Amino acid sequence: GTTIKLSVQEVTDQMLSFRHSLASVAFSDGKFLTGSLIYRGECLPSSEIWSLVQNINEKKEDFIDWIPHNIKSSIVPVSPGNTSFAGTFITNTTSIKGVFQRISRGFTRMFKKKVFLHWYKSEGVDETEFEESDKNIGSLIIEYQDKQDVIVDPENLDYIEQVDETPVEEKDNE
Repeated sequence: GTTIKLSVQEVTDQMLSFRHSLASVAFSDGKFLTGSLIYRGECLPSSEIWSLVQNINEKKEDFIDWIPHNIKSSIVPVSPGNTSFAGTFITNTTSIKGVFQRISRGFTRMFKKKVFLHWYKSEGVDETEFEESDKNIGSLIIEYQDKQDVIVDPENLDYIEQVDETPVEEKDNE
């Protein structure tokens, strides 16, 4: 077969495209929390890669504001298989909530109809475990949405959200 020689910019564009994602997500439905661009190949131009990462970090509309410099990059100087170079993008994006929403909708429909429930009951799984799992997925969806909607004062990046660090035992005694 024929091979197509892509530039570093073209590979980077493909890595950032939802069409090359392993999960069926639309990156436009959320924001990136963090990400890692990993380039593999011999003689890759590190200055060009650094410049691309800087440009990506400056595109604030795609990223949450409260984690500065949330895109990192690395170059592995070993070519992957029989290609000259390749790239991988690993990211934590709030867009993943869409996958959890689809799973939750499907689960809810099946659980209401008690589909396959008898198999799990025969293996010793209690119905309340399914209800708890559904609540956990709902909490995860809400948490990703909250992370996407956080508004941070750029003058005071030290304060993002107040976390109650009181140990559970002390709360019970109050």
